[in-house]
Amino acid sequence: MAFNDLLKQLGGIGRFQKAQVTLVILPLLLMASHSTLQNFTAAVPTHRCRPPASANLSRAGEPEAWLPRDRQGRPESCLRFTSPQRGLPWPNGTEANGTGATEPCTDGWIYDNSTFSSTIVTEWDLVCSHRALRQLAQSLYMVGVLLGAVGFGHLADRLGRRKVLILSHLLMAASGTCAAFAPSFPVYCAFRLLSGMAISGIVLNSMTLNMEWMPIHTRAYVSTLAGYVYSLGQFILAGVAYAVPHWRYLQLLVSVPFFVSFIYSWFFIESARWHTSSGRLDLTLKALQRVARINGKQDEGAKLNMEVLRSSLQKELTMGPGSASALELLRRPALRRLFLCLSVLWFATSFAYYGLVMDLQGFGVSIYLIQVIFGAVDLPAKLVGFLAINHLGRRPAQVASLLLAGSCILANGVIPQDQSIVRTSLAVLGKGCLAASFNCIFLYTGELYPTMIRAVAALLPETLGHPLPDTVQDVENRWAPAERGRDLPPATRRGKAQRQQQERQKQMVPLQASAQEKDGL
Repeated sequence: MAFNDLLKQLGGIGRFQKAQVTLVILPLLLMASHSTLQNFTAAVPTHRCRPPASANLSRAGEPEAWLPRDRQGRPESCLRFTSPQRGLPWPNGTEANGTGATEPCTDGWIYDNSTFSSTIVTEWDLVCSHRALRQLAQSLYMVGVLLGAVGFGHLADRLGRRKVLILSHLLMAASGTCAAFAPSFPVYCAFRLLSGMAISGIVLNSMTLNMEWMPIHTRAYVSTLAGYVYSLGQFILAGVAYAVPHWRYLQLLVSVPFFVSFIYSWFFIESARWHTSSGRLDLTLKALQRVARINGKQDEGAKLNMEVLRSSLQKELTMGPGSASALELLRRPALRRLFLCLSVLWFATSFAYYGLVMDLQGFGVSIYLIQVIFGAVDLPAKLVGFLAINHLGRRPAQVASLLLAGSCILANGVIPQDQSIVRTSLAVLGKGCLAASFNCIFLYTGELYPTMIRAVAALLPETLGHPLPDTVQDVENRWAPAERGRDLPPATRRGKAQRQQQERQKQMVPLQASAQEKDGL
């Protein structure tokens, strides 16, 4: 609790916290734009084979004469006749228009540009035999997200949250802008992979930096605020995509603002918790005194010195710089269990969430309307999730949100395809539950991992009201005894809990005495 007490002493939620949290969260408005951008930049318009160059297209009915039709009378998208088939009957629109030989669309396709003036699909003909390439672009983006989580997470624990956040903003701005000018599909995919890496760096370090500067009782509020900013970004994406139907301009529009966030991110203050865990108590003191000045608590900041910090943060200083790494996730029993549980949660939530939001055209309604609906459902879902997190705890909120989401998705699998309203309603409800799950898991991850490896459900421990762990040993001391205690008789568990409480009280006596001495001074 020592660091949390220091934050309260220096203003708690002061001008610094309000300003930095706002500026850190602001770029999340465009997070939805990049994560689900390909719903619009890679939209597949209605298309049909282009007739050969020798075809007389000025002749009435000539373009249609090259198009085979299915049993519903709809033109085939990926085949054309080898020669025009004219004057053949279409009784009630149920018979194929001609029996001639067909061939692939060797001369390209004609696209319906009424909704999208240009997409990567229409520019590089990612349809028919090449349709898998469209999914490849999004898959590479998600690979980038994974690589960024591993790479930038490791760098953040070694170099600091602020430096990696600055780098991530620059990478996002540069890669997103370059993708807008990509001359070929492979180049576009390469820049999308880099964008995915940058997104991970921004998300992980934004949440970590904010959480490490906020008092305990405000963490759920900050996590929910970030979630609402992301949801607002979904509305922005729908409006911007509707106003800018050309994929290159849309890509550019959602990428250039990151140059602004790159510039102002230089003014962020590095996490004092990270400085302490790295053994740089001098930088911790400078950061805390700077925060005190911004919050108008100069007198409290002046009381801080190296001796006060050494006595208040003695526990954190026992773990020297570089004494922990991501390998601790597998080496320590308590951390290993947390890591495995959280990995399952992240996979389940992300897999289901992106499975729903990355196929908006499949719902059979306006892609812009379904984007707005998917954004709107987040508002009540995240409010309910926030109330559950604060009043019931993290674990019940996480379990309930995933159970409800899974039930909606499973039910959707057995609903007939023609009942589009029911299927869409279940998908919207499931998406809302997954959004609430994301809010909870972001908060959960930051609260469970110690400071030194922070930038990496039913079996998880409860964290409501607990201080952030700063060292690996904190996690072992807090959760490993609880696991071992499950196998003890009730009387033994009660005795052990009483002894632990007495030890905590003994440890608080020197801190209280030190606080009284400072007050006397």
